[in-house]
Amino acid sequence: MADDLDLLLKLQVIDYDLGELERSKEYLPDMMENLNREIEEAKAKYESATDQLDKSRISQKHLEVEVAAQEAELQKYQQQMMSIKTNKEYDALVAQIDTVKEAISSRETELLETIDLIGNLEKETVELKEKAAQIEEANTKQLAVLQEKVDSIGEKVSSKQQERNDVSSQIPRKTLSIYERVRRGKGRAAVVVVKKRACGACYKALTPRKVQEIKKRDKIYTCENCGCLLFWDDEQSN
Repeated sequence: MADDLDLLLKLQVIDYDLGELERSKEYLPDMMENLNREIEEAKAKYESATDQLDKSRISQKHLEVEVAAQEAELQKYQQQMMSIKTNKEYDALVAQIDTVKEAISSRETELLETIDLIGNLEKETVELKEKAAQIEEANTKQLAVLQEKVDSIGEKVSSKQQERNDVSSQIPRKTLSIYERVRRGKGRAAVVVVKKRACGACYKALTPRKVQEIKKRDKIYTCENCGCLLFWDDEQSN
């Protein structure tokens, strides 16, 4: 029975590995999707900043043209002052000059703000481009590793399944049936170590006699409470 117990423990490790491989079919694609999303988001931030920079440069040119046109208009009005003959004409021209000056002041303020924005965006786009390149390089390497793992899952599952068949074929049918029933029903380890003279799964206390019988390893014992198969390990059970 000691050999059967060792085989059950070996089978349990194989089943754990198979479970991990099955779970990896779900989480590996999710990890890859997150890495790709991170690359795309970094690129999108750079492209958005670049687009804003281009629009700001166009806006700067338009503002410069407007200011130049308004300054030309102001100069024209100032020249007309020399030929004014009546107070009425003078007042009207002064009003026009004041209006143009206000417009120039407003556009110049907007122009200075735009120039400052362009300076900040130029710095930001350089940083975002560098960051996007770093993220793409790092994530591409990780994606290659993950893709390799994804591609190898099928082969690993087949290998583990063959190993499982080899081990399970050596276990008595009745004992294997108990193991399979508990494993499927509990969704966790079916073979558990006795801990502090209690079942390592449900922590139900065992009688001293049951503990002594389990120590002998001459028979497979199960927990009367949860059905798990029990074994004694000198390092873990005391």
